[in-house]
Amino acid sequence: MNIHNRIELLAKLGEYLQANTGEWQLTKERASRNNAWFTLDYIALATDNIVQEFLQPEKLEKWIARYQVPAENKAPKKVGIVMAGNIPLVGFHDLLSVFIFGHTAHIKLSSKDDVLIPHLVNKLQEWDDRLADRFVFSEIIKGCDAYIATGSNNTGRYFEYYFSKYPHIIRRNRTSVAVLDGTETAQELTLLAGDIQTYFGLGCRNITQLYVPEQYDFIPLLEALKAYDFVIENHKYKHNFDYHLALLIMNSKYYMNNGTVILAENISPFSPVSQVHYQYYSNIGEVGEKLTNSDDIQCIVGHGYTGFGAAQRPTLTDYADGVDTMAFLEKLT
Repeated sequence: MNIHNRIELLAKLGEYLQANTGEWQLTKERASRNNAWFTLDYIALATDNIVQEFLQPEKLEKWIARYQVPAENKAPKKVGIVMAGNIPLVGFHDLLSVFIFGHTAHIKLSSKDDVLIPHLVNKLQEWDDRLADRFVFSEIIKGCDAYIATGSNNTGRYFEYYFSKYPHIIRRNRTSVAVLDGTETAQELTLLAGDIQTYFGLGCRNITQLYVPEQYDFIPLLEALKAYDFVIENHKYKHNFDYHLALLIMNSKYYMNNGTVILAENISPFSPVSQVHYQYYSNIGEVGEKLTNSDDIQCIVGHGYTGFGAAQRPTLTDYADGVDTMAFLEKLT
């Protein structure tokens, strides 16, 4: 199978997802039943971004042209992929990258997202039987030539130990922040609300901390966040909201909330579900320098950074942790 065949199959997959067939609809419903965080709307949002940004032939060709991708890989490597499951289809980009190079993907799924990825792989294999042995699902992946593993800081240490002898990419906890200067428009704040609350704030590209100037007025942002009041209808989200609100009250901590999201001053960029941290600054330039050099930060949103509303729409070249997966795979070929 050559690179043109693979691009054609990916384009066909995009068309399949856009068609939203009964088969795909049933798959999404099953995934949502298995994981209450995976609402049908959020699965659809993740799918739409994959279709528009990852599966368009012209975008794939432009992306591939940046690397030495063999027209036909006659000596494929075994690449182990340990997938996360915090948001729907979060492991798709790694799978796509391995597939583009013609390597064999040995996949350990997250128990939180073990329905969607297998279905898409099954469709590719159904359309081309040459892929029958190019995707292997397993609870334990070993004997691979290289590994791409995503997990927490704790699991990252285990990954480093087990995979240290092999070429590897190890991803740990990351989150995203916004730097506000107080001149944001109502539309920008509405887009920021989406960057915060989409996927219930569970993604590494979700905004979990705000850097704001002293005397910043939070009222317009709290109003903008009301566009996502529906999140409180999710029982898992509501449990988090009630719990963290109770903690703040019992500890006599100052907080703000609009009934569905809590704002609390905290220097940690990592905030729990339903809560967003904020921190005041006096010099915006120093903030940018600090964040750019932080290993905890995936994405920075604000004027002069990633645009408002774009955090949850990554492109093919928005590599997790800033590590170029394709360049890594290129070295294996």
